[in-house]
Amino acid sequence: MRVKLDENLPLQIKELFIDSGHDADTVLDEGMSGASDPEVLAACLAEDRVLVTQDADFADIRAYPPRENPGIIVFRLADQTRDTLMEVGSRLIHTLVRSSPEGHLWIVEDSRGRIRDCPMTTITEDEVEQLALGWLKGVG
Repeated sequence: MRVKLDENLPLQIKELFIDSGHDADTVLDEGMSGASDPEVLAACLAEDRVLVTQDADFADIRAYPPRENPGIIVFRLADQTRDTLMEVGSRLIHTLVRSSPEGHLWIVEDSRGRIRDCPMTTITEDEVEQLALGWLKGVG
């Protein structure tokens, strides 16, 4: 999977994705530090990359409809320390083995993951169950 990591995530998360076989890039790698949200998402669209971020603005499906982008994963964690973000990033990578965020908005919280879609999009119960089980177990 091709991902772009926002500047609000530790740079070490990039290595987690790369070590797991993903094509990972960062906003900082591209010299886009301080870029607006629409600019960051435009870069993701141009490169066909899923955006991984802590920016809650990307969780607004009216502003960023899931079906109109390669996928967005938003971390919404109470503890935003590097160690916690690395641990949650590792769990996320294991979940990506079974489920794809393509065309979806995933909101990753401390104890669960949620999938948001446009009203016209359907997610099968199996997809939801697999995402939830993988997230709670934290294993691939």
